[in-house]
Amino acid sequence: MALSRIFRSIIAATVLVASAPTFAQLTGPFYSCLSTPLADFDGSIVDAAAATPELSTLVTAVTTAGLGETLATAEGITVYAPTDDAFANLPSSILDTLLADTTLLTAVLTYHVTAEPAFRADPRRGSTAAPTLVDTLQGQTLAVGFNTGGAPMVNQSMADCQGVRTNNGVVWIIDSVLMPQFLPQS
Repeated sequence: MALSRIFRSIIAATVLVASAPTFAQLTGPFYSCLSTPLADFDGSIVDAAAATPELSTLVTAVTTAGLGETLATAEGITVYAPTDDAFANLPSSILDTLLADTTLLTAVLTYHVTAEPAFRADPRRGSTAAPTLVDTLQGQTLAVGFNTGGAPMVNQSMADCQGVRTNNGVVWIIDSVLMPQFLPQS
């Protein structure tokens, strides 16, 4: 009698597990984004950006700042790449100032680059409650992680769910230009 109750419990548990929703059904867009594999690009970060039409303004800015060779040869870097629309959303006076001052432009562009390990720099790994803080080449930190709506973020910029792995690092496309904090010089 006790054996048949145990047997029925095992059958009931098996049926319950078999009819339970799958992991993918339970997870929604958050886990779908988290599980999206990186795309592979055969070339450098600069080559990948140049091959991406919506990053043409970034490529122009990198060239203007003289960072092309550095970003093409540095190993193990992550670049958060603002789109052309992100640059277009800057007030024209700010964009003009950036493009006219290579020191300032370099500071803004290197704020988009980290040498942290790729898994730490992945905007899909942290959370709003506990974002991952990554050091930038510019010298300040960025907060990367999911927001409460389930979107991967870099500071206040939304990142695509799929990054691009190149031969020298990873690129994440973001929807705005990240602006570092500039302190007055004494």
